[in-house]
Amino acid sequence: MSFIKHTIFALFVLLSLIFIKPINAEKLSHKQSLAKNIETSSYILVKNSVNRVGTPTKHKNYDQYKNQKFNPFFDLGAWHGFLLPEKSSYGAFTGPMVIAQEYGIFISDKLEQLQVTENTTEKVFDLTKAKVENYSTPGALVQTYQFTALHIELTLQFVSNRTALVETRLTNLSDTPLSLDLSWQGQLLSQWDEQKSVNQALPMWTRKFILNDQALLIDFGKARSTWHIMTSDSSRYQITRSVKSETIIDNKTLSYQSKSSMILAPKQSKNIVTTQSYFHDLKEAKQEQEFIQTVLKSPITYQQKSNKRWEKYLTKGIKEGETNELEALVATKSIETLIGNWRSPAGELKHDGVTPSVTARWFNGVWAWDSWKHAYAMARFAPDVAKNNIRAMFDYQIQGNDPLRPQDKGMVIDAVFYNKDKVRGGDGGNWNERNTKPPLASWAVWKIYQATKDAEFIEEMFPKLQAYHKWWYSNRDHNNNGLIEYGATKHRYHNDPQGNISFSIQYNTLPTDIDLSGCQKAEKNWYQCSGMSLYKQIVELANYDNIDIGAQHGTGWESGMDNAARFGFISSDQLAIYANKFYAGDLLKARKDWQVMFFENRDQHHQLLGFSINQESVELNTYLAREKILLAKMAKLLGKKIIAKQYNDEANSLSKRINQCFFDQATGFFYDRKISAKNMKDNDVCAGKLLTQRGRGPEGWSPLWAGIADKDKASRVKDLMLNEKEFNTMIPLGTAALSNPAYNQDIYWRGRVWLDQVYFGLIALKKYGYQTEAKQLAKKLLLNAEGLNKNGAIRENYNPETGDVQGANNFSWSAAHLLMLYHESLFER
Repeated sequence: MSFIKHTIFALFVLLSLIFIKPINAEKLSHKQSLAKNIETSSYILVKNSVNRVGTPTKHKNYDQYKNQKFNPFFDLGAWHGFLLPEKSSYGAFTGPMVIAQEYGIFISDKLEQLQVTENTTEKVFDLTKAKVENYSTPGALVQTYQFTALHIELTLQFVSNRTALVETRLTNLSDTPLSLDLSWQGQLLSQWDEQKSVNQALPMWTRKFILNDQALLIDFGKARSTWHIMTSDSSRYQITRSVKSETIIDNKTLSYQSKSSMILAPKQSKNIVTTQSYFHDLKEAKQEQEFIQTVLKSPITYQQKSNKRWEKYLTKGIKEGETNELEALVATKSIETLIGNWRSPAGELKHDGVTPSVTARWFNGVWAWDSWKHAYAMARFAPDVAKNNIRAMFDYQIQGNDPLRPQDKGMVIDAVFYNKDKVRGGDGGNWNERNTKPPLASWAVWKIYQATKDAEFIEEMFPKLQAYHKWWYSNRDHNNNGLIEYGATKHRYHNDPQGNISFSIQYNTLPTDIDLSGCQKAEKNWYQCSGMSLYKQIVELANYDNIDIGAQHGTGWESGMDNAARFGFISSDQLAIYANKFYAGDLLKARKDWQVMFFENRDQHHQLLGFSINQESVELNTYLAREKILLAKMAKLLGKKIIAKQYNDEANSLSKRINQCFFDQATGFFYDRKISAKNMKDNDVCAGKLLTQRGRGPEGWSPLWAGIADKDKASRVKDLMLNEKEFNTMIPLGTAALSNPAYNQDIYWRGRVWLDQVYFGLIALKKYGYQTEAKQLAKKLLLNAEGLNKNGAIRENYNPETGDVQGANNFSWSAAHLLMLYHESLFER
């Protein structure tokens, strides 16, 4: 029958090109012994790798972590995505979710819900009573409904970064003609979140349906709610069909219904093509109109392009040969997650970028070290996206003539969003220049070169990477000893207008030995203060109840480990336990072990450059040593032999100092090092003392990852990584050892398992010959991380003791590192 032979989806297109064994993720279980299902020169195609079923009932359909709880299908850099329907919504691809510049919101429970009626008998083909198969595969959503006389198939694919195509295929299975009435209907959501309606939350926001000669339009009014929704005064959703229809719109109920008809001869099939597009403004809408008409006239051209694109992703991203079902599932899920979080240029985003998570409330922007990880993983299967993701961040590399921060020449800012912040002339709240992120850009660029052999890309990026590398040494080396600190930029949240450090202090009982007259009193006994002299005095006495330092937040973000124990973060209850254990309950003495200081970094004219924390971080200097090695490789490739030698010499010297200055012989681990403000220029001694009292974290295995740790030291670090009382938990290699005084299994960077740190740890073990042990830990991750070996979304982090999911869903850098581990052959077979 023709309907069996027909499909636009890649599964069947690829069958003529390559052997594929499809599997369904819902059937996989870590409790069962997975058959290998291996074929030479083949890959396994996975259906339903992520559960994409859902019908939203509000714009913010959040879970406990403030994620949109469903997992929409996004593709090709589009800013809108779709779900598969639950039973009540059969016949529609539910949602859609649109990214309102910086926030993903559902605008409807369903648009374009199809109803089919037999004209002569007025019999409705009730889709809930059909034989149903609805599923997702890489690159498409598919719905099929089988009746005795009629077969209906709907397939959704993206054909541009603004437009999705839905093909509806109706096949007459009977021996008599069918005269069919067709209708499509939809309605916008009225509920904003759990508590408020749209009218209550956004009383001035307008939405309306408009009908023109070619399309059904939904126009959204201007909304500039910094932390919730941001639309222009001409944001638009557009539905365009290949068949003529009569449409009635009702803007009181924000609903519509369209009707058409069709006659099917016996055994005949007919297709209806619909496009659904989302535009940030009318300029985008106008640019897309000619393309939409072309798609409607020749949909197969664009369906085939989508098929071929996904065929490339899968053939490049999934290894030929020995890949078992579980590996195929994880690799496919990872590729789908990364492609789903790809956003095309819009607003201030000048190049394609891959965001951390389309469904997490705060994560629809592009971050620096997230981008480096995404690019590394995507270089193999989507190299153009990988390159552009790098460019998206370097588009905003600070230049020497920058009007706001010329002192940061060379720095790559932390986060780029659709809107700049107020000081840059925008009205966004997520754009961030308070810090940069760890220096892994060269690592990603070199991986792209290894995957593509594109020397021109190296030539393009090399001077930018050099400038960024140099910035660390000019702006984050307070004592001039060549060992770098994390810190924070000169910023309105870190210093006062005169360039003095700013902070807030809480005293429930006012001290008699500190003058707070220059501070501003705030609520709940907080005082907003500034000035290095007062700051030093307060920290030295340590008799406050709480302290909040803007630069400390910036520093935590700059490290990427926002609230890690080594940066002085510990709860009051944990501090009390620590005081009882080490200081007979003396909180003042205990607090000093966890206090951090900040130094003002100034140039020769005493102008503020930024701030450094009073500790040199082991993994920061490790990353810089690794970057020197990679910059040397790039220089050699470009014929710059003298520069290559210089970087290699610097890398060798720094590697020796990392082994000398950051390893503790007593405990067998690498730690950060506390320093003073004393200038150590031209002095190679290890200043200060190791911060062993703040416990162990994943920074300790970074020298192994880089391959620069001495072998004897690596062996001792390995022992701690494999110790079940330290890091070898149900999900191994968490962000704090079980023995860490600040450990908590549910705190962001003081216990939870982040897969980038797992990756660094497993590669560290592999580099020093502990591949068997690395595979054993990787297996624990695959078998115990909730949803990973089934159809759950990849998460931001996991509970080390239970494997429960935590944080953002559909998280890109977790997907990136899973894909890296897969290609490093660290998943046990």
